Amino acid sequence: MKSSQEVAYYFILSLLATSVVILCLVLTIFCRKIKPIESEESLPAANISVQGYPLTVIDDATEGFNHRRIIGTGRLGTVYAAVLPSDQKPVAVKRIHPSLVLSNAGFGFTSILKTLSSARHPNIVPILGFSQAPGERIIVMEFVSAVSLDYYLHENSDGASSLLDWSRRLSIAAGAARGLEYLHEAMAPNIVHGCFKASNVLLDDKLCARVSDYGLSSLAPYEKRGLAGYVDDEHWRNGRGEACKEGDVYGFGVVLLELLSGRRAEEGLLVRWALPLIKQMRFSELLDLRLVMPSDMRPITRLAKVASACVSNSRKSRPTIVQVATILNNLEIEVCA
Repeated sequence: MKSSQEVAYYFILSLLATSVVILCLVLTIFCRKIKPIESEESLPAANISVQGYPLTVIDDATEGFNHRRIIGTGRLGTVYAAVLPSDQKPVAVKRIHPSLVLSNAGFGFTSILKTLSSARHPNIVPILGFSQAPGERIIVMEFVSAVSLDYYLHENSDGASSLLDWSRRLSIAAGAARGLEYLHEAMAPNIVHGCFKASNVLLDDKLCARVSDYGLSSLAPYEKRGLAGYVDDEHWRNGRGEACKEGDVYGFGVVLLELLSGRRAEEGLLVRWALPLIKQMRFSELLDLRLVMPSDMRPITRLAKVASACVSNSRKSRPTIVQVATILNNLEIEVCA
């Protein structure tokens, strides 16, 4: 017979083993009830469903596509300021040119619009919906502004007091770079703009840059109107427009040159005129003469060098928009903080 000490010893061991088993069971149940904490970056993107509108709704919103509601006309179509009858929400309605609709019957309009409508970023203009009917393709976008960067730089007739100063131009450049970076890298699949130019950078009421008309270049692959000066020579290889990220960077560089000089793209003449001035550091000739030369030229010099790199003849030697956005974000912090 075991002694009383041995009985006590084994009893304590049994009690400890039982306690450990019970504790493990409690912890297992508790952990299952707690959902793992996910970082903001690991959360899945919001499932945004693009809305399809009957053509009758769009017709009512634009007052029968009234010419008085036109706020822009471009290579893809005409843009109208509209108000949706359902919620009285102001929107911008782009009516694709009929000729492009007929020549792109198999374009896959609905599926492409569904992809593009999932893009959401402070520096882009979101697509809210679409409408289609025989001979009609319509895109409904958030109404940001009727005023583009092109207008502020080249058509503003309100005098020097309303011109964009150097710090504001730098902020616009940084914001546009962030928008393009989002399209190139954060979207899946990546979105190539295909027609990045000053008129496709809208400025909201706070003069924040909002990139518009992205991902629609395949609607007009042979249309050269509106692209001269904003695309490189390789864009028209094989007779049709071949949009790519490097091509977007080239267009971005041209817009930087417009911000620096106040001159239009002029079908490639701006690039040929500006590059030697940047290389020779002749900024008194390069910079917009309507503005006073900045006291600190270092940010402007850096901006000019970025522009020069973006419009490099070789696509392989151009920086990515990620690299460009990083530099411009740092410059914006230095100048505008």
